[in-house]
Amino acid sequence: MPIRRYLDLVVVAIAAIPLLALGAPAFGYLVGAGGWILQRALQLNEHRLTAGIADPRRAVGVRLFGSFGRVWLLAGAIVIAGVVGTRADGLTAALVIFCAYSIAFVVRLLSGAPPSRVEP
Repeated sequence: MPIRRYLDLVVVAIAAIPLLALGAPAFGYLVGAGGWILQRALQLNEHRLTAGIADPRRAVGVRLFGSFGRVWLLAGAIVIAGVVGTRADGLTAALVIFCAYSIAFVVRLLSGAPPSRVEP
């Protein structure tokens, strides 16, 4: 089900309207949402890029590097929001990322095990 797969992105987009109307810091929300969307795009491309790697050790290494890189990207987005903006912007960015991650985590848990790779 495609909507469930991208539920975190849908919630981040839809939640912007009421949260910004209620007075959430716009800069912090945009940085947090932008960081989350960027890391999700990198995640999707990472799987496409590593699918063609024949050596399993190299594929795992590239995926591990990509995973840690995405974590650093999100941490950097929070720091940038807090330093360039205000502390409230940093907190808002952190909360956006936390909520989006929580949604993505629950969806992944409810989706079950990923399909096994069948070798020909």
